[in-house]
Amino acid sequence: MTTLTTTGLIAILRGVEPGEVVEVGRALAEAGITTIEVPLNSPEPFTSVRLLADELGERCAIGAGTVLTVEDVARARDAGARLIVAPNCDPAVIAAAVAAGLTPYPGVATPTEAFTAIGAGARRLKLFPSDAVGISGMKAWRAVLPPDVGLVPVGGVDETNLAAWAAAGAVGAGLGSHLYRPGDTAETVGARARELVRIWHEALGHQALNH
Repeated sequence: MTTLTTTGLIAILRGVEPGEVVEVGRALAEAGITTIEVPLNSPEPFTSVRLLADELGERCAIGAGTVLTVEDVARARDAGARLIVAPNCDPAVIAAAVAAGLTPYPGVATPTEAFTAIGAGARRLKLFPSDAVGISGMKAWRAVLPPDVGLVPVGGVDETNLAAWAAAGAVGAGLGSHLYRPGDTAETVGARARELVRIWHEALGHQALNH
């Protein structure tokens, strides 16, 4: 399998239609966002996952989001997903993703949920909603979590605070309605993505210079 170079940024295409998903996906990949999630409460989500995996699977890590059941883990895998993203912490879903060779991103909002997710096999944790946990909260978590566990804020992340999340130690961020809304053109999404990638790389570069 091709080794992917990713920024850590995840494009969340909630509400995307199968007829537009490949064009939007290409625009994201060209802008430098190579992790793309299709939430399962989108129209025909498994079709969109399959289209993205077929078209961009060599360049991008494609994921299914809002995955709530073990059955949907299997369906997402069969459609070509490599990431399983959830809004909650369900050890059965996490374990099923790990067993299928997929990367789970369970949603956690408390340290207890974080350690439950880690115990089930997760090494990437979706802080959700991240504006409720806050940057100071993430820093406090970071001090007690295993060093190989990455924290990915989702919910309320945009160009005004992305750099601050990066500086606080986030390994990535989920970008939803600020990046893509149903009906947006691929050109519009690509322009937003380029700006967010620029901010992210600048923040990481600044962080490296100060360590």
